[in-house]
Amino acid sequence: MSADLTPALPADIFQMIFEKSPGSLLVRGDAPCFTIVAVSDAYLEITSSKRETILGRGFCEVFPDDKAPYDDTNARNVFTKVVETRQKIDVPTYRFDVYDQETDTYEIRYWSCCNTPILGVDDEVAYILNTVVDITAEVRAKQAAIENEGRLRLATEAAHMATWDLGLRDHSFISSPRMAEIFGLPADKPVSREELQRYVDADDMKYVVLPAYRMALHTGNYLYEVKIYRPDGELRWIKTQGIVIYDSERNNREKAPVRMLGTVIDITDSKRDEVRKNDFIAMASHELKTPLTSIKAYIQILAKRLSGSGDGFVTNTLFRASNQVDRMTDLIHGFLDLSRLESGKLQLKPSDFDITTLIDETIAEFRLLNPGYTILFDPDCRLTIKADSEKIGQVIGNFLSNALKYSDKEYPITVKCGREDDNLKVSVTDMGIGIRPKDQARVFQRFYRVESEKMRNISGFGIGLYLASEIIHRHKGEIGLESEEGKGSTFYFKLPILE
Repeated sequence: MSADLTPALPADIFQMIFEKSPGSLLVRGDAPCFTIVAVSDAYLEITSSKRETILGRGFCEVFPDDKAPYDDTNARNVFTKVVETRQKIDVPTYRFDVYDQETDTYEIRYWSCCNTPILGVDDEVAYILNTVVDITAEVRAKQAAIENEGRLRLATEAAHMATWDLGLRDHSFISSPRMAEIFGLPADKPVSREELQRYVDADDMKYVVLPAYRMALHTGNYLYEVKIYRPDGELRWIKTQGIVIYDSERNNREKAPVRMLGTVIDITDSKRDEVRKNDFIAMASHELKTPLTSIKAYIQILAKRLSGSGDGFVTNTLFRASNQVDRMTDLIHGFLDLSRLESGKLQLKPSDFDITTLIDETIAEFRLLNPGYTILFDPDCRLTIKADSEKIGQVIGNFLSNALKYSDKEYPITVKCGREDDNLKVSVTDMGIGIRPKDQARVFQRFYRVESEKMRNISGFGIGLYLASEIIHRHKGEIGLESEEGKGSTFYFKLPILE
């Protein structure tokens, strides 16, 4: 690079400027020509220019600008303003395409430009240092983000979804107009989070939404289905799904949750379809009970008559057949409970009972049917609660069944029962395969089963934990789990203590 410098710009200062600003070009302040007097190698490279063809020529002659003469980002206008104001002027983003000699085409490029005046001895602008940075990649990334946002908006609108954004630090809440429509409110007015929560069923708010929120802060995933009552009294069902965004700075601690993003969709029609499906399941299950009862009786009669035959094959076959009938019976009872639950026909029969006695009886049954497993139970104290003992026993049995199903005989299963504030807490802990964080928020959903190689050969329909969750919620209690993949799980529930 070279330049015919005036005393206003000594050679050593000029050299330093160019070293500090590699993508730089120097022009005289001789408006309107703005003659190029020096150019850095980097500037030549990014503009595909040659030094001998641009030195001594006017800037706009070398780099013709197709912008309108009155455009503020027009190079001649910018340089002129620098000369008039003697102030540095930045142009954050502008487009200037670069000619590619190999392809004989112009490549779209975007730049960020800084124009710094250099004053002469007369205190007028002698030179302008034009420094550019190629920001094409950043501009294209932003354009792609805008396009993706547009596609996402179109997709959510096509799916009749509402979107929301909740700030966990400042409690800010933003939602799309579709959110108001789902709740039966005017779409042209913004709605607050508090206003929307007023339309959520009170029990669902307490026993579904809040536990799901606490679980989301732990797992990073937010998912639930609840009933809402619109202003006109119409009952609707909605499904909310979201993720948690965490602070990027750890500061030697766990990342802090800062935002939640998600969608809401009206699932009322699918819920009505489920009601019809549950009616069919209830009818079919009821009709299957009678023949299964007869089959069980016939097997028992055959087993009794052939018990002294000494034929081990027959005895073993009848025993296996009886077990399969029992499994089918349990499945039918599960479907019946499911249909009753979702049709509102599952009735609780609360009574006062000692929870530790119920746990002892349930464990005794499992020990009898599952020899070889170690189930430990040492209650802190005896506690009396008011609940449906049969249904609570069903929940404890489900916890134990899962613990046996997903752990090895060599590891003990621990049952705990104790007081936590004003609640009873019962937990079942195993040292089995554990549950991945992304699955923990969904294990209490109807028909949900964890998909993994370890689970492939384990039977189940994803009904048990869903029924357990609904039973506990209908008792005004709380259900949850703590798990780490490969290290085991703890399922627990809490119920109010009868004083």
